[in-house]
Amino acid sequence: MAQVEVEAVCKQFNRVCALDGVSCIFEDGQLTVLVGPSGCGKTTLLRMIAGLDQPTSGAINIGPENVAGVPPWERNVAMVFQSYALYPHMTVFRNLAFPLEAIKTKKDEIKRRVEQTASILQIEDLLERKPRELSGGQMQRVALGRAIIREPDVFLMDEPLSNLDAKLRVLMRAELKHLQKELGVTTIYVTHDQAEAMTLADKLVVMYRGHIQQIGRPEDIYRYPCNQFVGGFIGSPPMNFVSCHYDAAQQSLVGTGFAYPVGDRLARLLAPQKPTLTLGVRPEDLALYDRPNGRGIAATVYVMEQLGRELLVNAQMGDTLVRAFAPATASLDAGQPIWLDFEPEALHIFDGESEETLISGSRIMVRPAA
Repeated sequence: MAQVEVEAVCKQFNRVCALDGVSCIFEDGQLTVLVGPSGCGKTTLLRMIAGLDQPTSGAINIGPENVAGVPPWERNVAMVFQSYALYPHMTVFRNLAFPLEAIKTKKDEIKRRVEQTASILQIEDLLERKPRELSGGQMQRVALGRAIIREPDVFLMDEPLSNLDAKLRVLMRAELKHLQKELGVTTIYVTHDQAEAMTLADKLVVMYRGHIQQIGRPEDIYRYPCNQFVGGFIGSPPMNFVSCHYDAAQQSLVGTGFAYPVGDRLARLLAPQKPTLTLGVRPEDLALYDRPNGRGIAATVYVMEQLGRELLVNAQMGDTLVRAFAPATASLDAGQPIWLDFEPEALHIFDGESEETLISGSRIMVRPAA
């Protein structure tokens, strides 16, 4: 097992800057997830840790060793790719055994480790089959097994579940998390699926346009995003954003078609901030009423999405479309007036220009006004 440290890594592809001064520590034994939209640099970072690409500048350390110039086969890392990358002409046994055969491991040791790995992944009855005879989930287990059998210091996983159907992905990510805990191997996992990232990660690294936006525990990033991008990317459905400004005379957040009164504490915090703000509220923090409650914001039902145990209501609030949850049995019609309310502890306020967080939930993280 080994800690991986990335120090001020940059990667330039001709005129495209894929990574710009990225620094992060991947702790020994933890499962760290790199998450972000396509093109944010997460796979590029993974490939540089593997040694498949070289950084333009900066340093990468695996354990105590700076691996600059060290070829991939000498880094003792194992990579699981998005495609299963199995040898189609080999049986499952031979696919698992191949990494050990390449380093001339003794045959009895190969047999022991293949059987041990197959037992961990529950694929003992598949050892004589070839990849074309396997399902997607079975092929993914074999690809994981080929990484496990090497007993590496670090696992690198590049969207390994993306080719599976939705039900199998949920099953496999639970098994993958259990397996990583059992093995205790430092694991760096890349995905663009924020739900997958939240459920798997011990530590979450959110990336965007070649920069790390925020690092922390999944629940902390969810509750206290550092900027508007993180707030909108982490969470499903995403956070609602509404442009507004603070009106000191009304002691309210004012936007198109609404004025939301705030308490004295928030009023003191909001007074010195910039005039252009963005109010953020997660759909699950919005309470929906079919009549005025004295503080709620007026809206109209735009469309409803039946999710089984609950109803996701898309509502028109001024010139903005927002989402809120309602009970599955709620009787609502398109065009019906409703009122949306939330507790002050649930709001997030962002700078309208820089999109940095000014106030986030009950923690009330305030950045000085410029």
